[in-house]
Amino acid sequence: MTQALFPRNFRKNYPNAARAEGCYIFTADGHRILDAAGGAAVVSIGHGRAEVADAMAAQARSLAFAHTSQFHTEIAERLAQRLRALAPPTFRDAGRVFFTSGGSEATETALKLARQYHVDRGQPHRIRMLARRQSYHGSTLGALSVSANVSRRTPFLPILYDWGHIAPCYCYRCPFEKTFPECSLACADDLEVFIEQSGPDTIAAFLFEPLSGATLGAAEPPDGYVQRIADICRRHGILLIADEVMTGMGRTGAHFGVDHWGVSPDIILVGKGVASGYAPLGAVLVAPHVAETIAAGSHGFPHGFTYQAHPVSMAAGHAVLDILERENLFARVAAIGTALRQALEPLSSSPVVGDVRGRGLLLAVEFVRDRRTRAPFLPSAAIAERVRQIAYDHNVAVYPIQGCADGAAGDHVLLAPPFIITGAEIAQIASALQAAVAQIA
Repeated sequence: MTQALFPRNFRKNYPNAARAEGCYIFTADGHRILDAAGGAAVVSIGHGRAEVADAMAAQARSLAFAHTSQFHTEIAERLAQRLRALAPPTFRDAGRVFFTSGGSEATETALKLARQYHVDRGQPHRIRMLARRQSYHGSTLGALSVSANVSRRTPFLPILYDWGHIAPCYCYRCPFEKTFPECSLACADDLEVFIEQSGPDTIAAFLFEPLSGATLGAAEPPDGYVQRIADICRRHGILLIADEVMTGMGRTGAHFGVDHWGVSPDIILVGKGVASGYAPLGAVLVAPHVAETIAAGSHGFPHGFTYQAHPVSMAAGHAVLDILERENLFARVAAIGTALRQALEPLSSSPVVGDVRGRGLLLAVEFVRDRRTRAPFLPSAAIAERVRQIAYDHNVAVYPIQGCADGAAGDHVLLAPPFIITGAEIAQIASALQAAVAQIA
């Protein structure tokens, strides 16, 4: 029988996942695979938690669907309040939450919210949505327009809008060939330069990940970076949008990545871990001044999705948050993340490992052809994919990415395991990567 499912890659053979439990996925051919990537930084509470499935089934029995153009639901209101309570202080009393089915929809929503906010405050000329080079904020056309992931953008360039991009915050490969702190945060000041050259009254929003996700692999900003870009945006009346689809919901050891630097954005994007993969769910957290401007201006937001605030997904979100809070998993991430980072440090002695980085349970290992010059492998070598395959042969799943150096070359693997990961499982991850690195070296 010919296959009917449209794959992500026609050249790749995918194992069939049959079931999952804890930190493991079991394949149909009998393999027990440690999910060291949490899918793609999605799974936080672990696989196979029956109480989440039970909560979803109970909600489906009572109310499976009600369209948000006609009805609100109490379960959605309660989840919005719970997410708002986790957000930075400015959100907690009067912030609003717009639910989506995932991160890309959250980005689309935020871009349109930013546009409408400026229209309603009498500045319709603000149309630019800025982000950083080597960024990725979603696969839909609006999200891909603001992103700057070369490989994902290239096939669609003729139908993407180009608002402009500034320098990435990537200390290992500083685009200015400087080092911190002597660099004086030149990558942050590049935002100011772009604003001055383009005209501040043309820019609506700046979108960034507090720690870069897949494209640059858990690249962490130096102290002062996030605060400076927040200050630049405030001074120029530009909305600051924090893409916390990967970094939010505890992944970096705080509720949200921006919490590490005490910054409160205007909009926060949530996805992935908010339902730990049990249901498609994302959210846009909107600061009070943004929501109030739209409420007083156009009185509504002409944007929506059929499945936004879906009651069954809301039930999943509640059940996941219950587990995160009851089992104190938010607090666990910092310590267990440190243990994983320490277990990975011996990789740094390999001639093909350039950097081990990240925070909490969002970590990455970058591979290089020459440690001294940091020269990447040629793209044709497909090093990240080779590491993935070797790790998989050792029953560990990691998330391979290519292009971190210049959009084409540069290899790393991302690690984002469930928050329940144990010391023995950390040792298994480290052992699998040691085997991969040894084979490649």
